[in-house]
Amino acid sequence: MTRPRPIILDCDPGHDDAIAIMLAVSDPAIDLRAVTTVAGNVTLDHTTRNALRVLDMVDRPDIPVARGRDRPRVRDLSTAAVMHGESGLAGPLPAEPSRPALDVPAIELIEQVLRDADEPVTLVATGPLTNMADVVERLPHLRNRIRELVIMGGAVDLGNWTPAAEFNIWVDPHAADIVFRAAAVPGQGIADAIGLTMIGLEVTHEAWLSDEHADSLRGTGRAGQFVAELLDHFVGFHQERFGWPGAPIHDAVTIAHLIDPTLVSTLAMNVQIETQSPLCIGRTVADRWAVTDRAPNALVGLHIDRNRFVTMLLDHLRTLP
Repeated sequence: MTRPRPIILDCDPGHDDAIAIMLAVSDPAIDLRAVTTVAGNVTLDHTTRNALRVLDMVDRPDIPVARGRDRPRVRDLSTAAVMHGESGLAGPLPAEPSRPALDVPAIELIEQVLRDADEPVTLVATGPLTNMADVVERLPHLRNRIRELVIMGGAVDLGNWTPAAEFNIWVDPHAADIVFRAAAVPGQGIADAIGLTMIGLEVTHEAWLSDEHADSLRGTGRAGQFVAELLDHFVGFHQERFGWPGAPIHDAVTIAHLIDPTLVSTLAMNVQIETQSPLCIGRTVADRWAVTDRAPNALVGLHIDRNRFVTMLLDHLRTLP
């Protein structure tokens, strides 16, 4: 039997981050060793409380949670409260968490988990890459303890927060630049590089749930009801703002990809981060057609088998308490 893959989830909950946490704890192939939080969708206080709340919801108070960075490296913090609400979980805000976050910063928890693990650990980042830039700069001696980094962020084509940029990268492009400069295609074995898989908007905009999916989760358990009520808000926002039939569950795709790597088709590309242009800051400049001489530094997602993703996600959520 294959051993569960140890992961650390760095996130900014957020409706879709919450669902990513729930997917991670519901599959035996994933061993969620720690959750770290970052400012992004909402402020750090809210993202941290929300991570703790979700872990309470699924009866996993054993998973440690640590607070990361509360602002981007250079820019002022801009949030997505217009989408997620001021709390980050507009709709069914759960009770206050049963415990506080650890009294150590995220980078120290990440370092501890990497040191203690008996095999390399996968890092999953579903928010701005501020904490991951700290990993690159402060833990170079532990690169061989990182199996790979899987992020939800970026786009090959259009953005979603500006015409050019996806939200997570746009919030802290300078951190993203540090991460992508330290990256390589997973499995290449390049010394001192971190294998990077980018799950961007081309993939996640295909990974949507609708009102009908929300209804199918009602009454299936505490967690299923919680997700249904999350979707009531999240789907409604996307229907009103964009005219879409549902809401993309962006962040859960990172976990689904680890559970079943055949879900998402990828292509090795060179990806650079725009940090200077006022018009295009935060753009992931992806060399889709290899028109430059820059070596690929990431596997970039291009497509997902939506039907299989939806089935996986709903089936897993129904197993939770």
